[in-house]
Amino acid sequence: MRIPTFPKINLNKIRTNFKESFNHLSRGGFQKIFNQIDQLGIKKGVDQMGLDKFTNQCALMAAGSGVITGAGGITTMLIGVPVDMINLITQQFRVTMAVSYFYTGNYELKFEDFFKIVAASLKVDAGMAMTKNMMEEVAEKLMLNLGSKTAERLVPVVGAVIGGTANYLFIKRVAANLKDKPYEKSVNKI
Repeated sequence: MRIPTFPKINLNKIRTNFKESFNHLSRGGFQKIFNQIDQLGIKKGVDQMGLDKFTNQCALMAAGSGVITGAGGITTMLIGVPVDMINLITQQFRVTMAVSYFYTGNYELKFEDFFKIVAASLKVDAGMAMTKNMMEEVAEKLMLNLGSKTAERLVPVVGAVIGGTANYLFIKRVAANLKDKPYEKSVNKI
């Protein structure tokens, strides 16, 4: 009887890929994602559905990419992680914009003001000026969130449940952090 072999996982290559992604995010990737988001569409979504339903929709969209990434184990994970990460960041940005619009009535945000809100939602020191350090710290927190469930996503089917659940809960947690009363006051200052 032949014992099945599993593909070798090169942890150094995975670590290098994460570092490259981390550097890319902090060098303009966030702004590219921000620029692709339709701020007027977010305003319309919040106006039509309400804030809670809109944030739930974003969480479900994030869960979808988590499910796909973990569905086939290592095969889909290798291809899906970058797509999952971009989708997760996009949904986080959409939720951030939705909460900001809900509390301020302003749906047009400049990237610098918006990124301070993102930093605050991840409990990064948003009081500092928009710097490379702040962007790196935000990228690091996002990478840690994504990487925390990576090993579990290696198991087909189970990985889909874990990936989808982790993404869904992350977006819901971001929304909850943004809706906290102390944060509400800092959003109104922008």
